[in-house]
Amino acid sequence: MRLFTGLSISGEILTTLAKVIGDLRASAPLRWSPPENLHITTKFIGDWPDDRLDEMRQVLGELEPPGPLRITVSRFGFWPNPHHPRILFAAVQTDDKLYSLARRIEDALVALGVPAEKNPYIPHVTLARIRTEDIMMLRERIAQMGNMNHLDFGTFEPEEFHLYASRPSAVGSVYTRLASWPLARNSGAPTSRAQKS
Repeated sequence: MRLFTGLSISGEILTTLAKVIGDLRASAPLRWSPPENLHITTKFIGDWPDDRLDEMRQVLGELEPPGPLRITVSRFGFWPNPHHPRILFAAVQTDDKLYSLARRIEDALVALGVPAEKNPYIPHVTLARIRTEDIMMLRERIAQMGNMNHLDFGTFEPEEFHLYASRPSAVGSVYTRLASWPLARNSGAPTSRAQKS
């Protein structure tokens, strides 16, 4: 199975981003993300053997939580750059705690044999994968929505991070949460919450 870790997006921001995708969809033939798939990745794991899933859950459950997070989703961006874009994303602004979580996950999973990430961690929400560089209408539509560097989609405070499985389907990838862990320690709260795959 193909795995990744990440944060889910709050309902209100999901509604806003779904509307944004709906407004932009007709402007370019991109592979748009279904709203239910929107998330903030903390570590792409890739293929992982089913018989080692419990090992993965155990290691992630033993991580020291970073503490409460406050995340703002705002602005559009193009990856790897605006001139030859392959991804349209909504940018994420937060403090060092999210980067600390990503580093802890990275270090723990590299010790399990997961390949190390070569690029610096840049949190974001992938809105679409770009299959053509002819996106002039998309750029114009974004400009009509306002200054792409100042659009604010909302702020939320996630309580958990998750381990997800990604499975292909006829309509694209389907993401399933396999386990969840709190971002902050609460007295009496469980340190992990596994879910059925």
